[in-house]
Amino acid sequence: MNKKTLAKQVIAALKKEYPTVKCALVYEKPHELLIATRLSAQCTDVRVNKVTPALFKKFPTIKAFAEASEEEVAEYIHSCGLFQTKSRDIVKMCKQLHEDYKDKVPDTVEELVKLAGVGRKTANLVAGELYGKTAFVCDTHVIRLTNRLGLAEGKDAVKVEKQLREAVPAKEGLGLCHRLVWHGRLVCDARKPACEKCCLADICKNNKDKAKENSKNE
Repeated sequence: MNKKTLAKQVIAALKKEYPTVKCALVYEKPHELLIATRLSAQCTDVRVNKVTPALFKKFPTIKAFAEASEEEVAEYIHSCGLFQTKSRDIVKMCKQLHEDYKDKVPDTVEELVKLAGVGRKTANLVAGELYGKTAFVCDTHVIRLTNRLGLAEGKDAVKVEKQLREAVPAKEGLGLCHRLVWHGRLVCDARKPACEKCCLADICKNNKDKAKENSKNE
């Protein structure tokens, strides 16, 4: 089975399993999604969503963040981990948005990655979620699952993104990635995937390989 055919089957199965999906991060304004996504690095979305209400109340605008000190921001995001680096990036990012982009979050991956602390994962999510652009958000769940399924190879996010763009219809990219994240959290665990209850078991390369190995050992 070629990857485009496999992708169609994966998309169909996940749409049936998770008919409605959305970004797990809670936000109201464009820059809030950008900041929340930066905070989510090596941190759970649940934790980020607990931190951001007070953070966004204290600093309600891009300008407010731009004028804040790193120490002030750090006080609100301490529990997210790597808080010193994240607070530095957030303040610098908002200064860029305020001074270079007139308080508007850019709508392309190419412009978004110019912002402090913004990589392709964050840029894809923001461009796709806010502006409806073609987006492939390759976080750890997406990388793990696409490798197991046989849709992609390797752990480099940029290379996985490239492979998915070649196999997956552009309009399905963001939705597929959201569904892969949910499936990775609920079923396809990093350490012990629950293959017995997985809707992708019949088409999963990793599951098929395990079945072959088990049959050899019987």
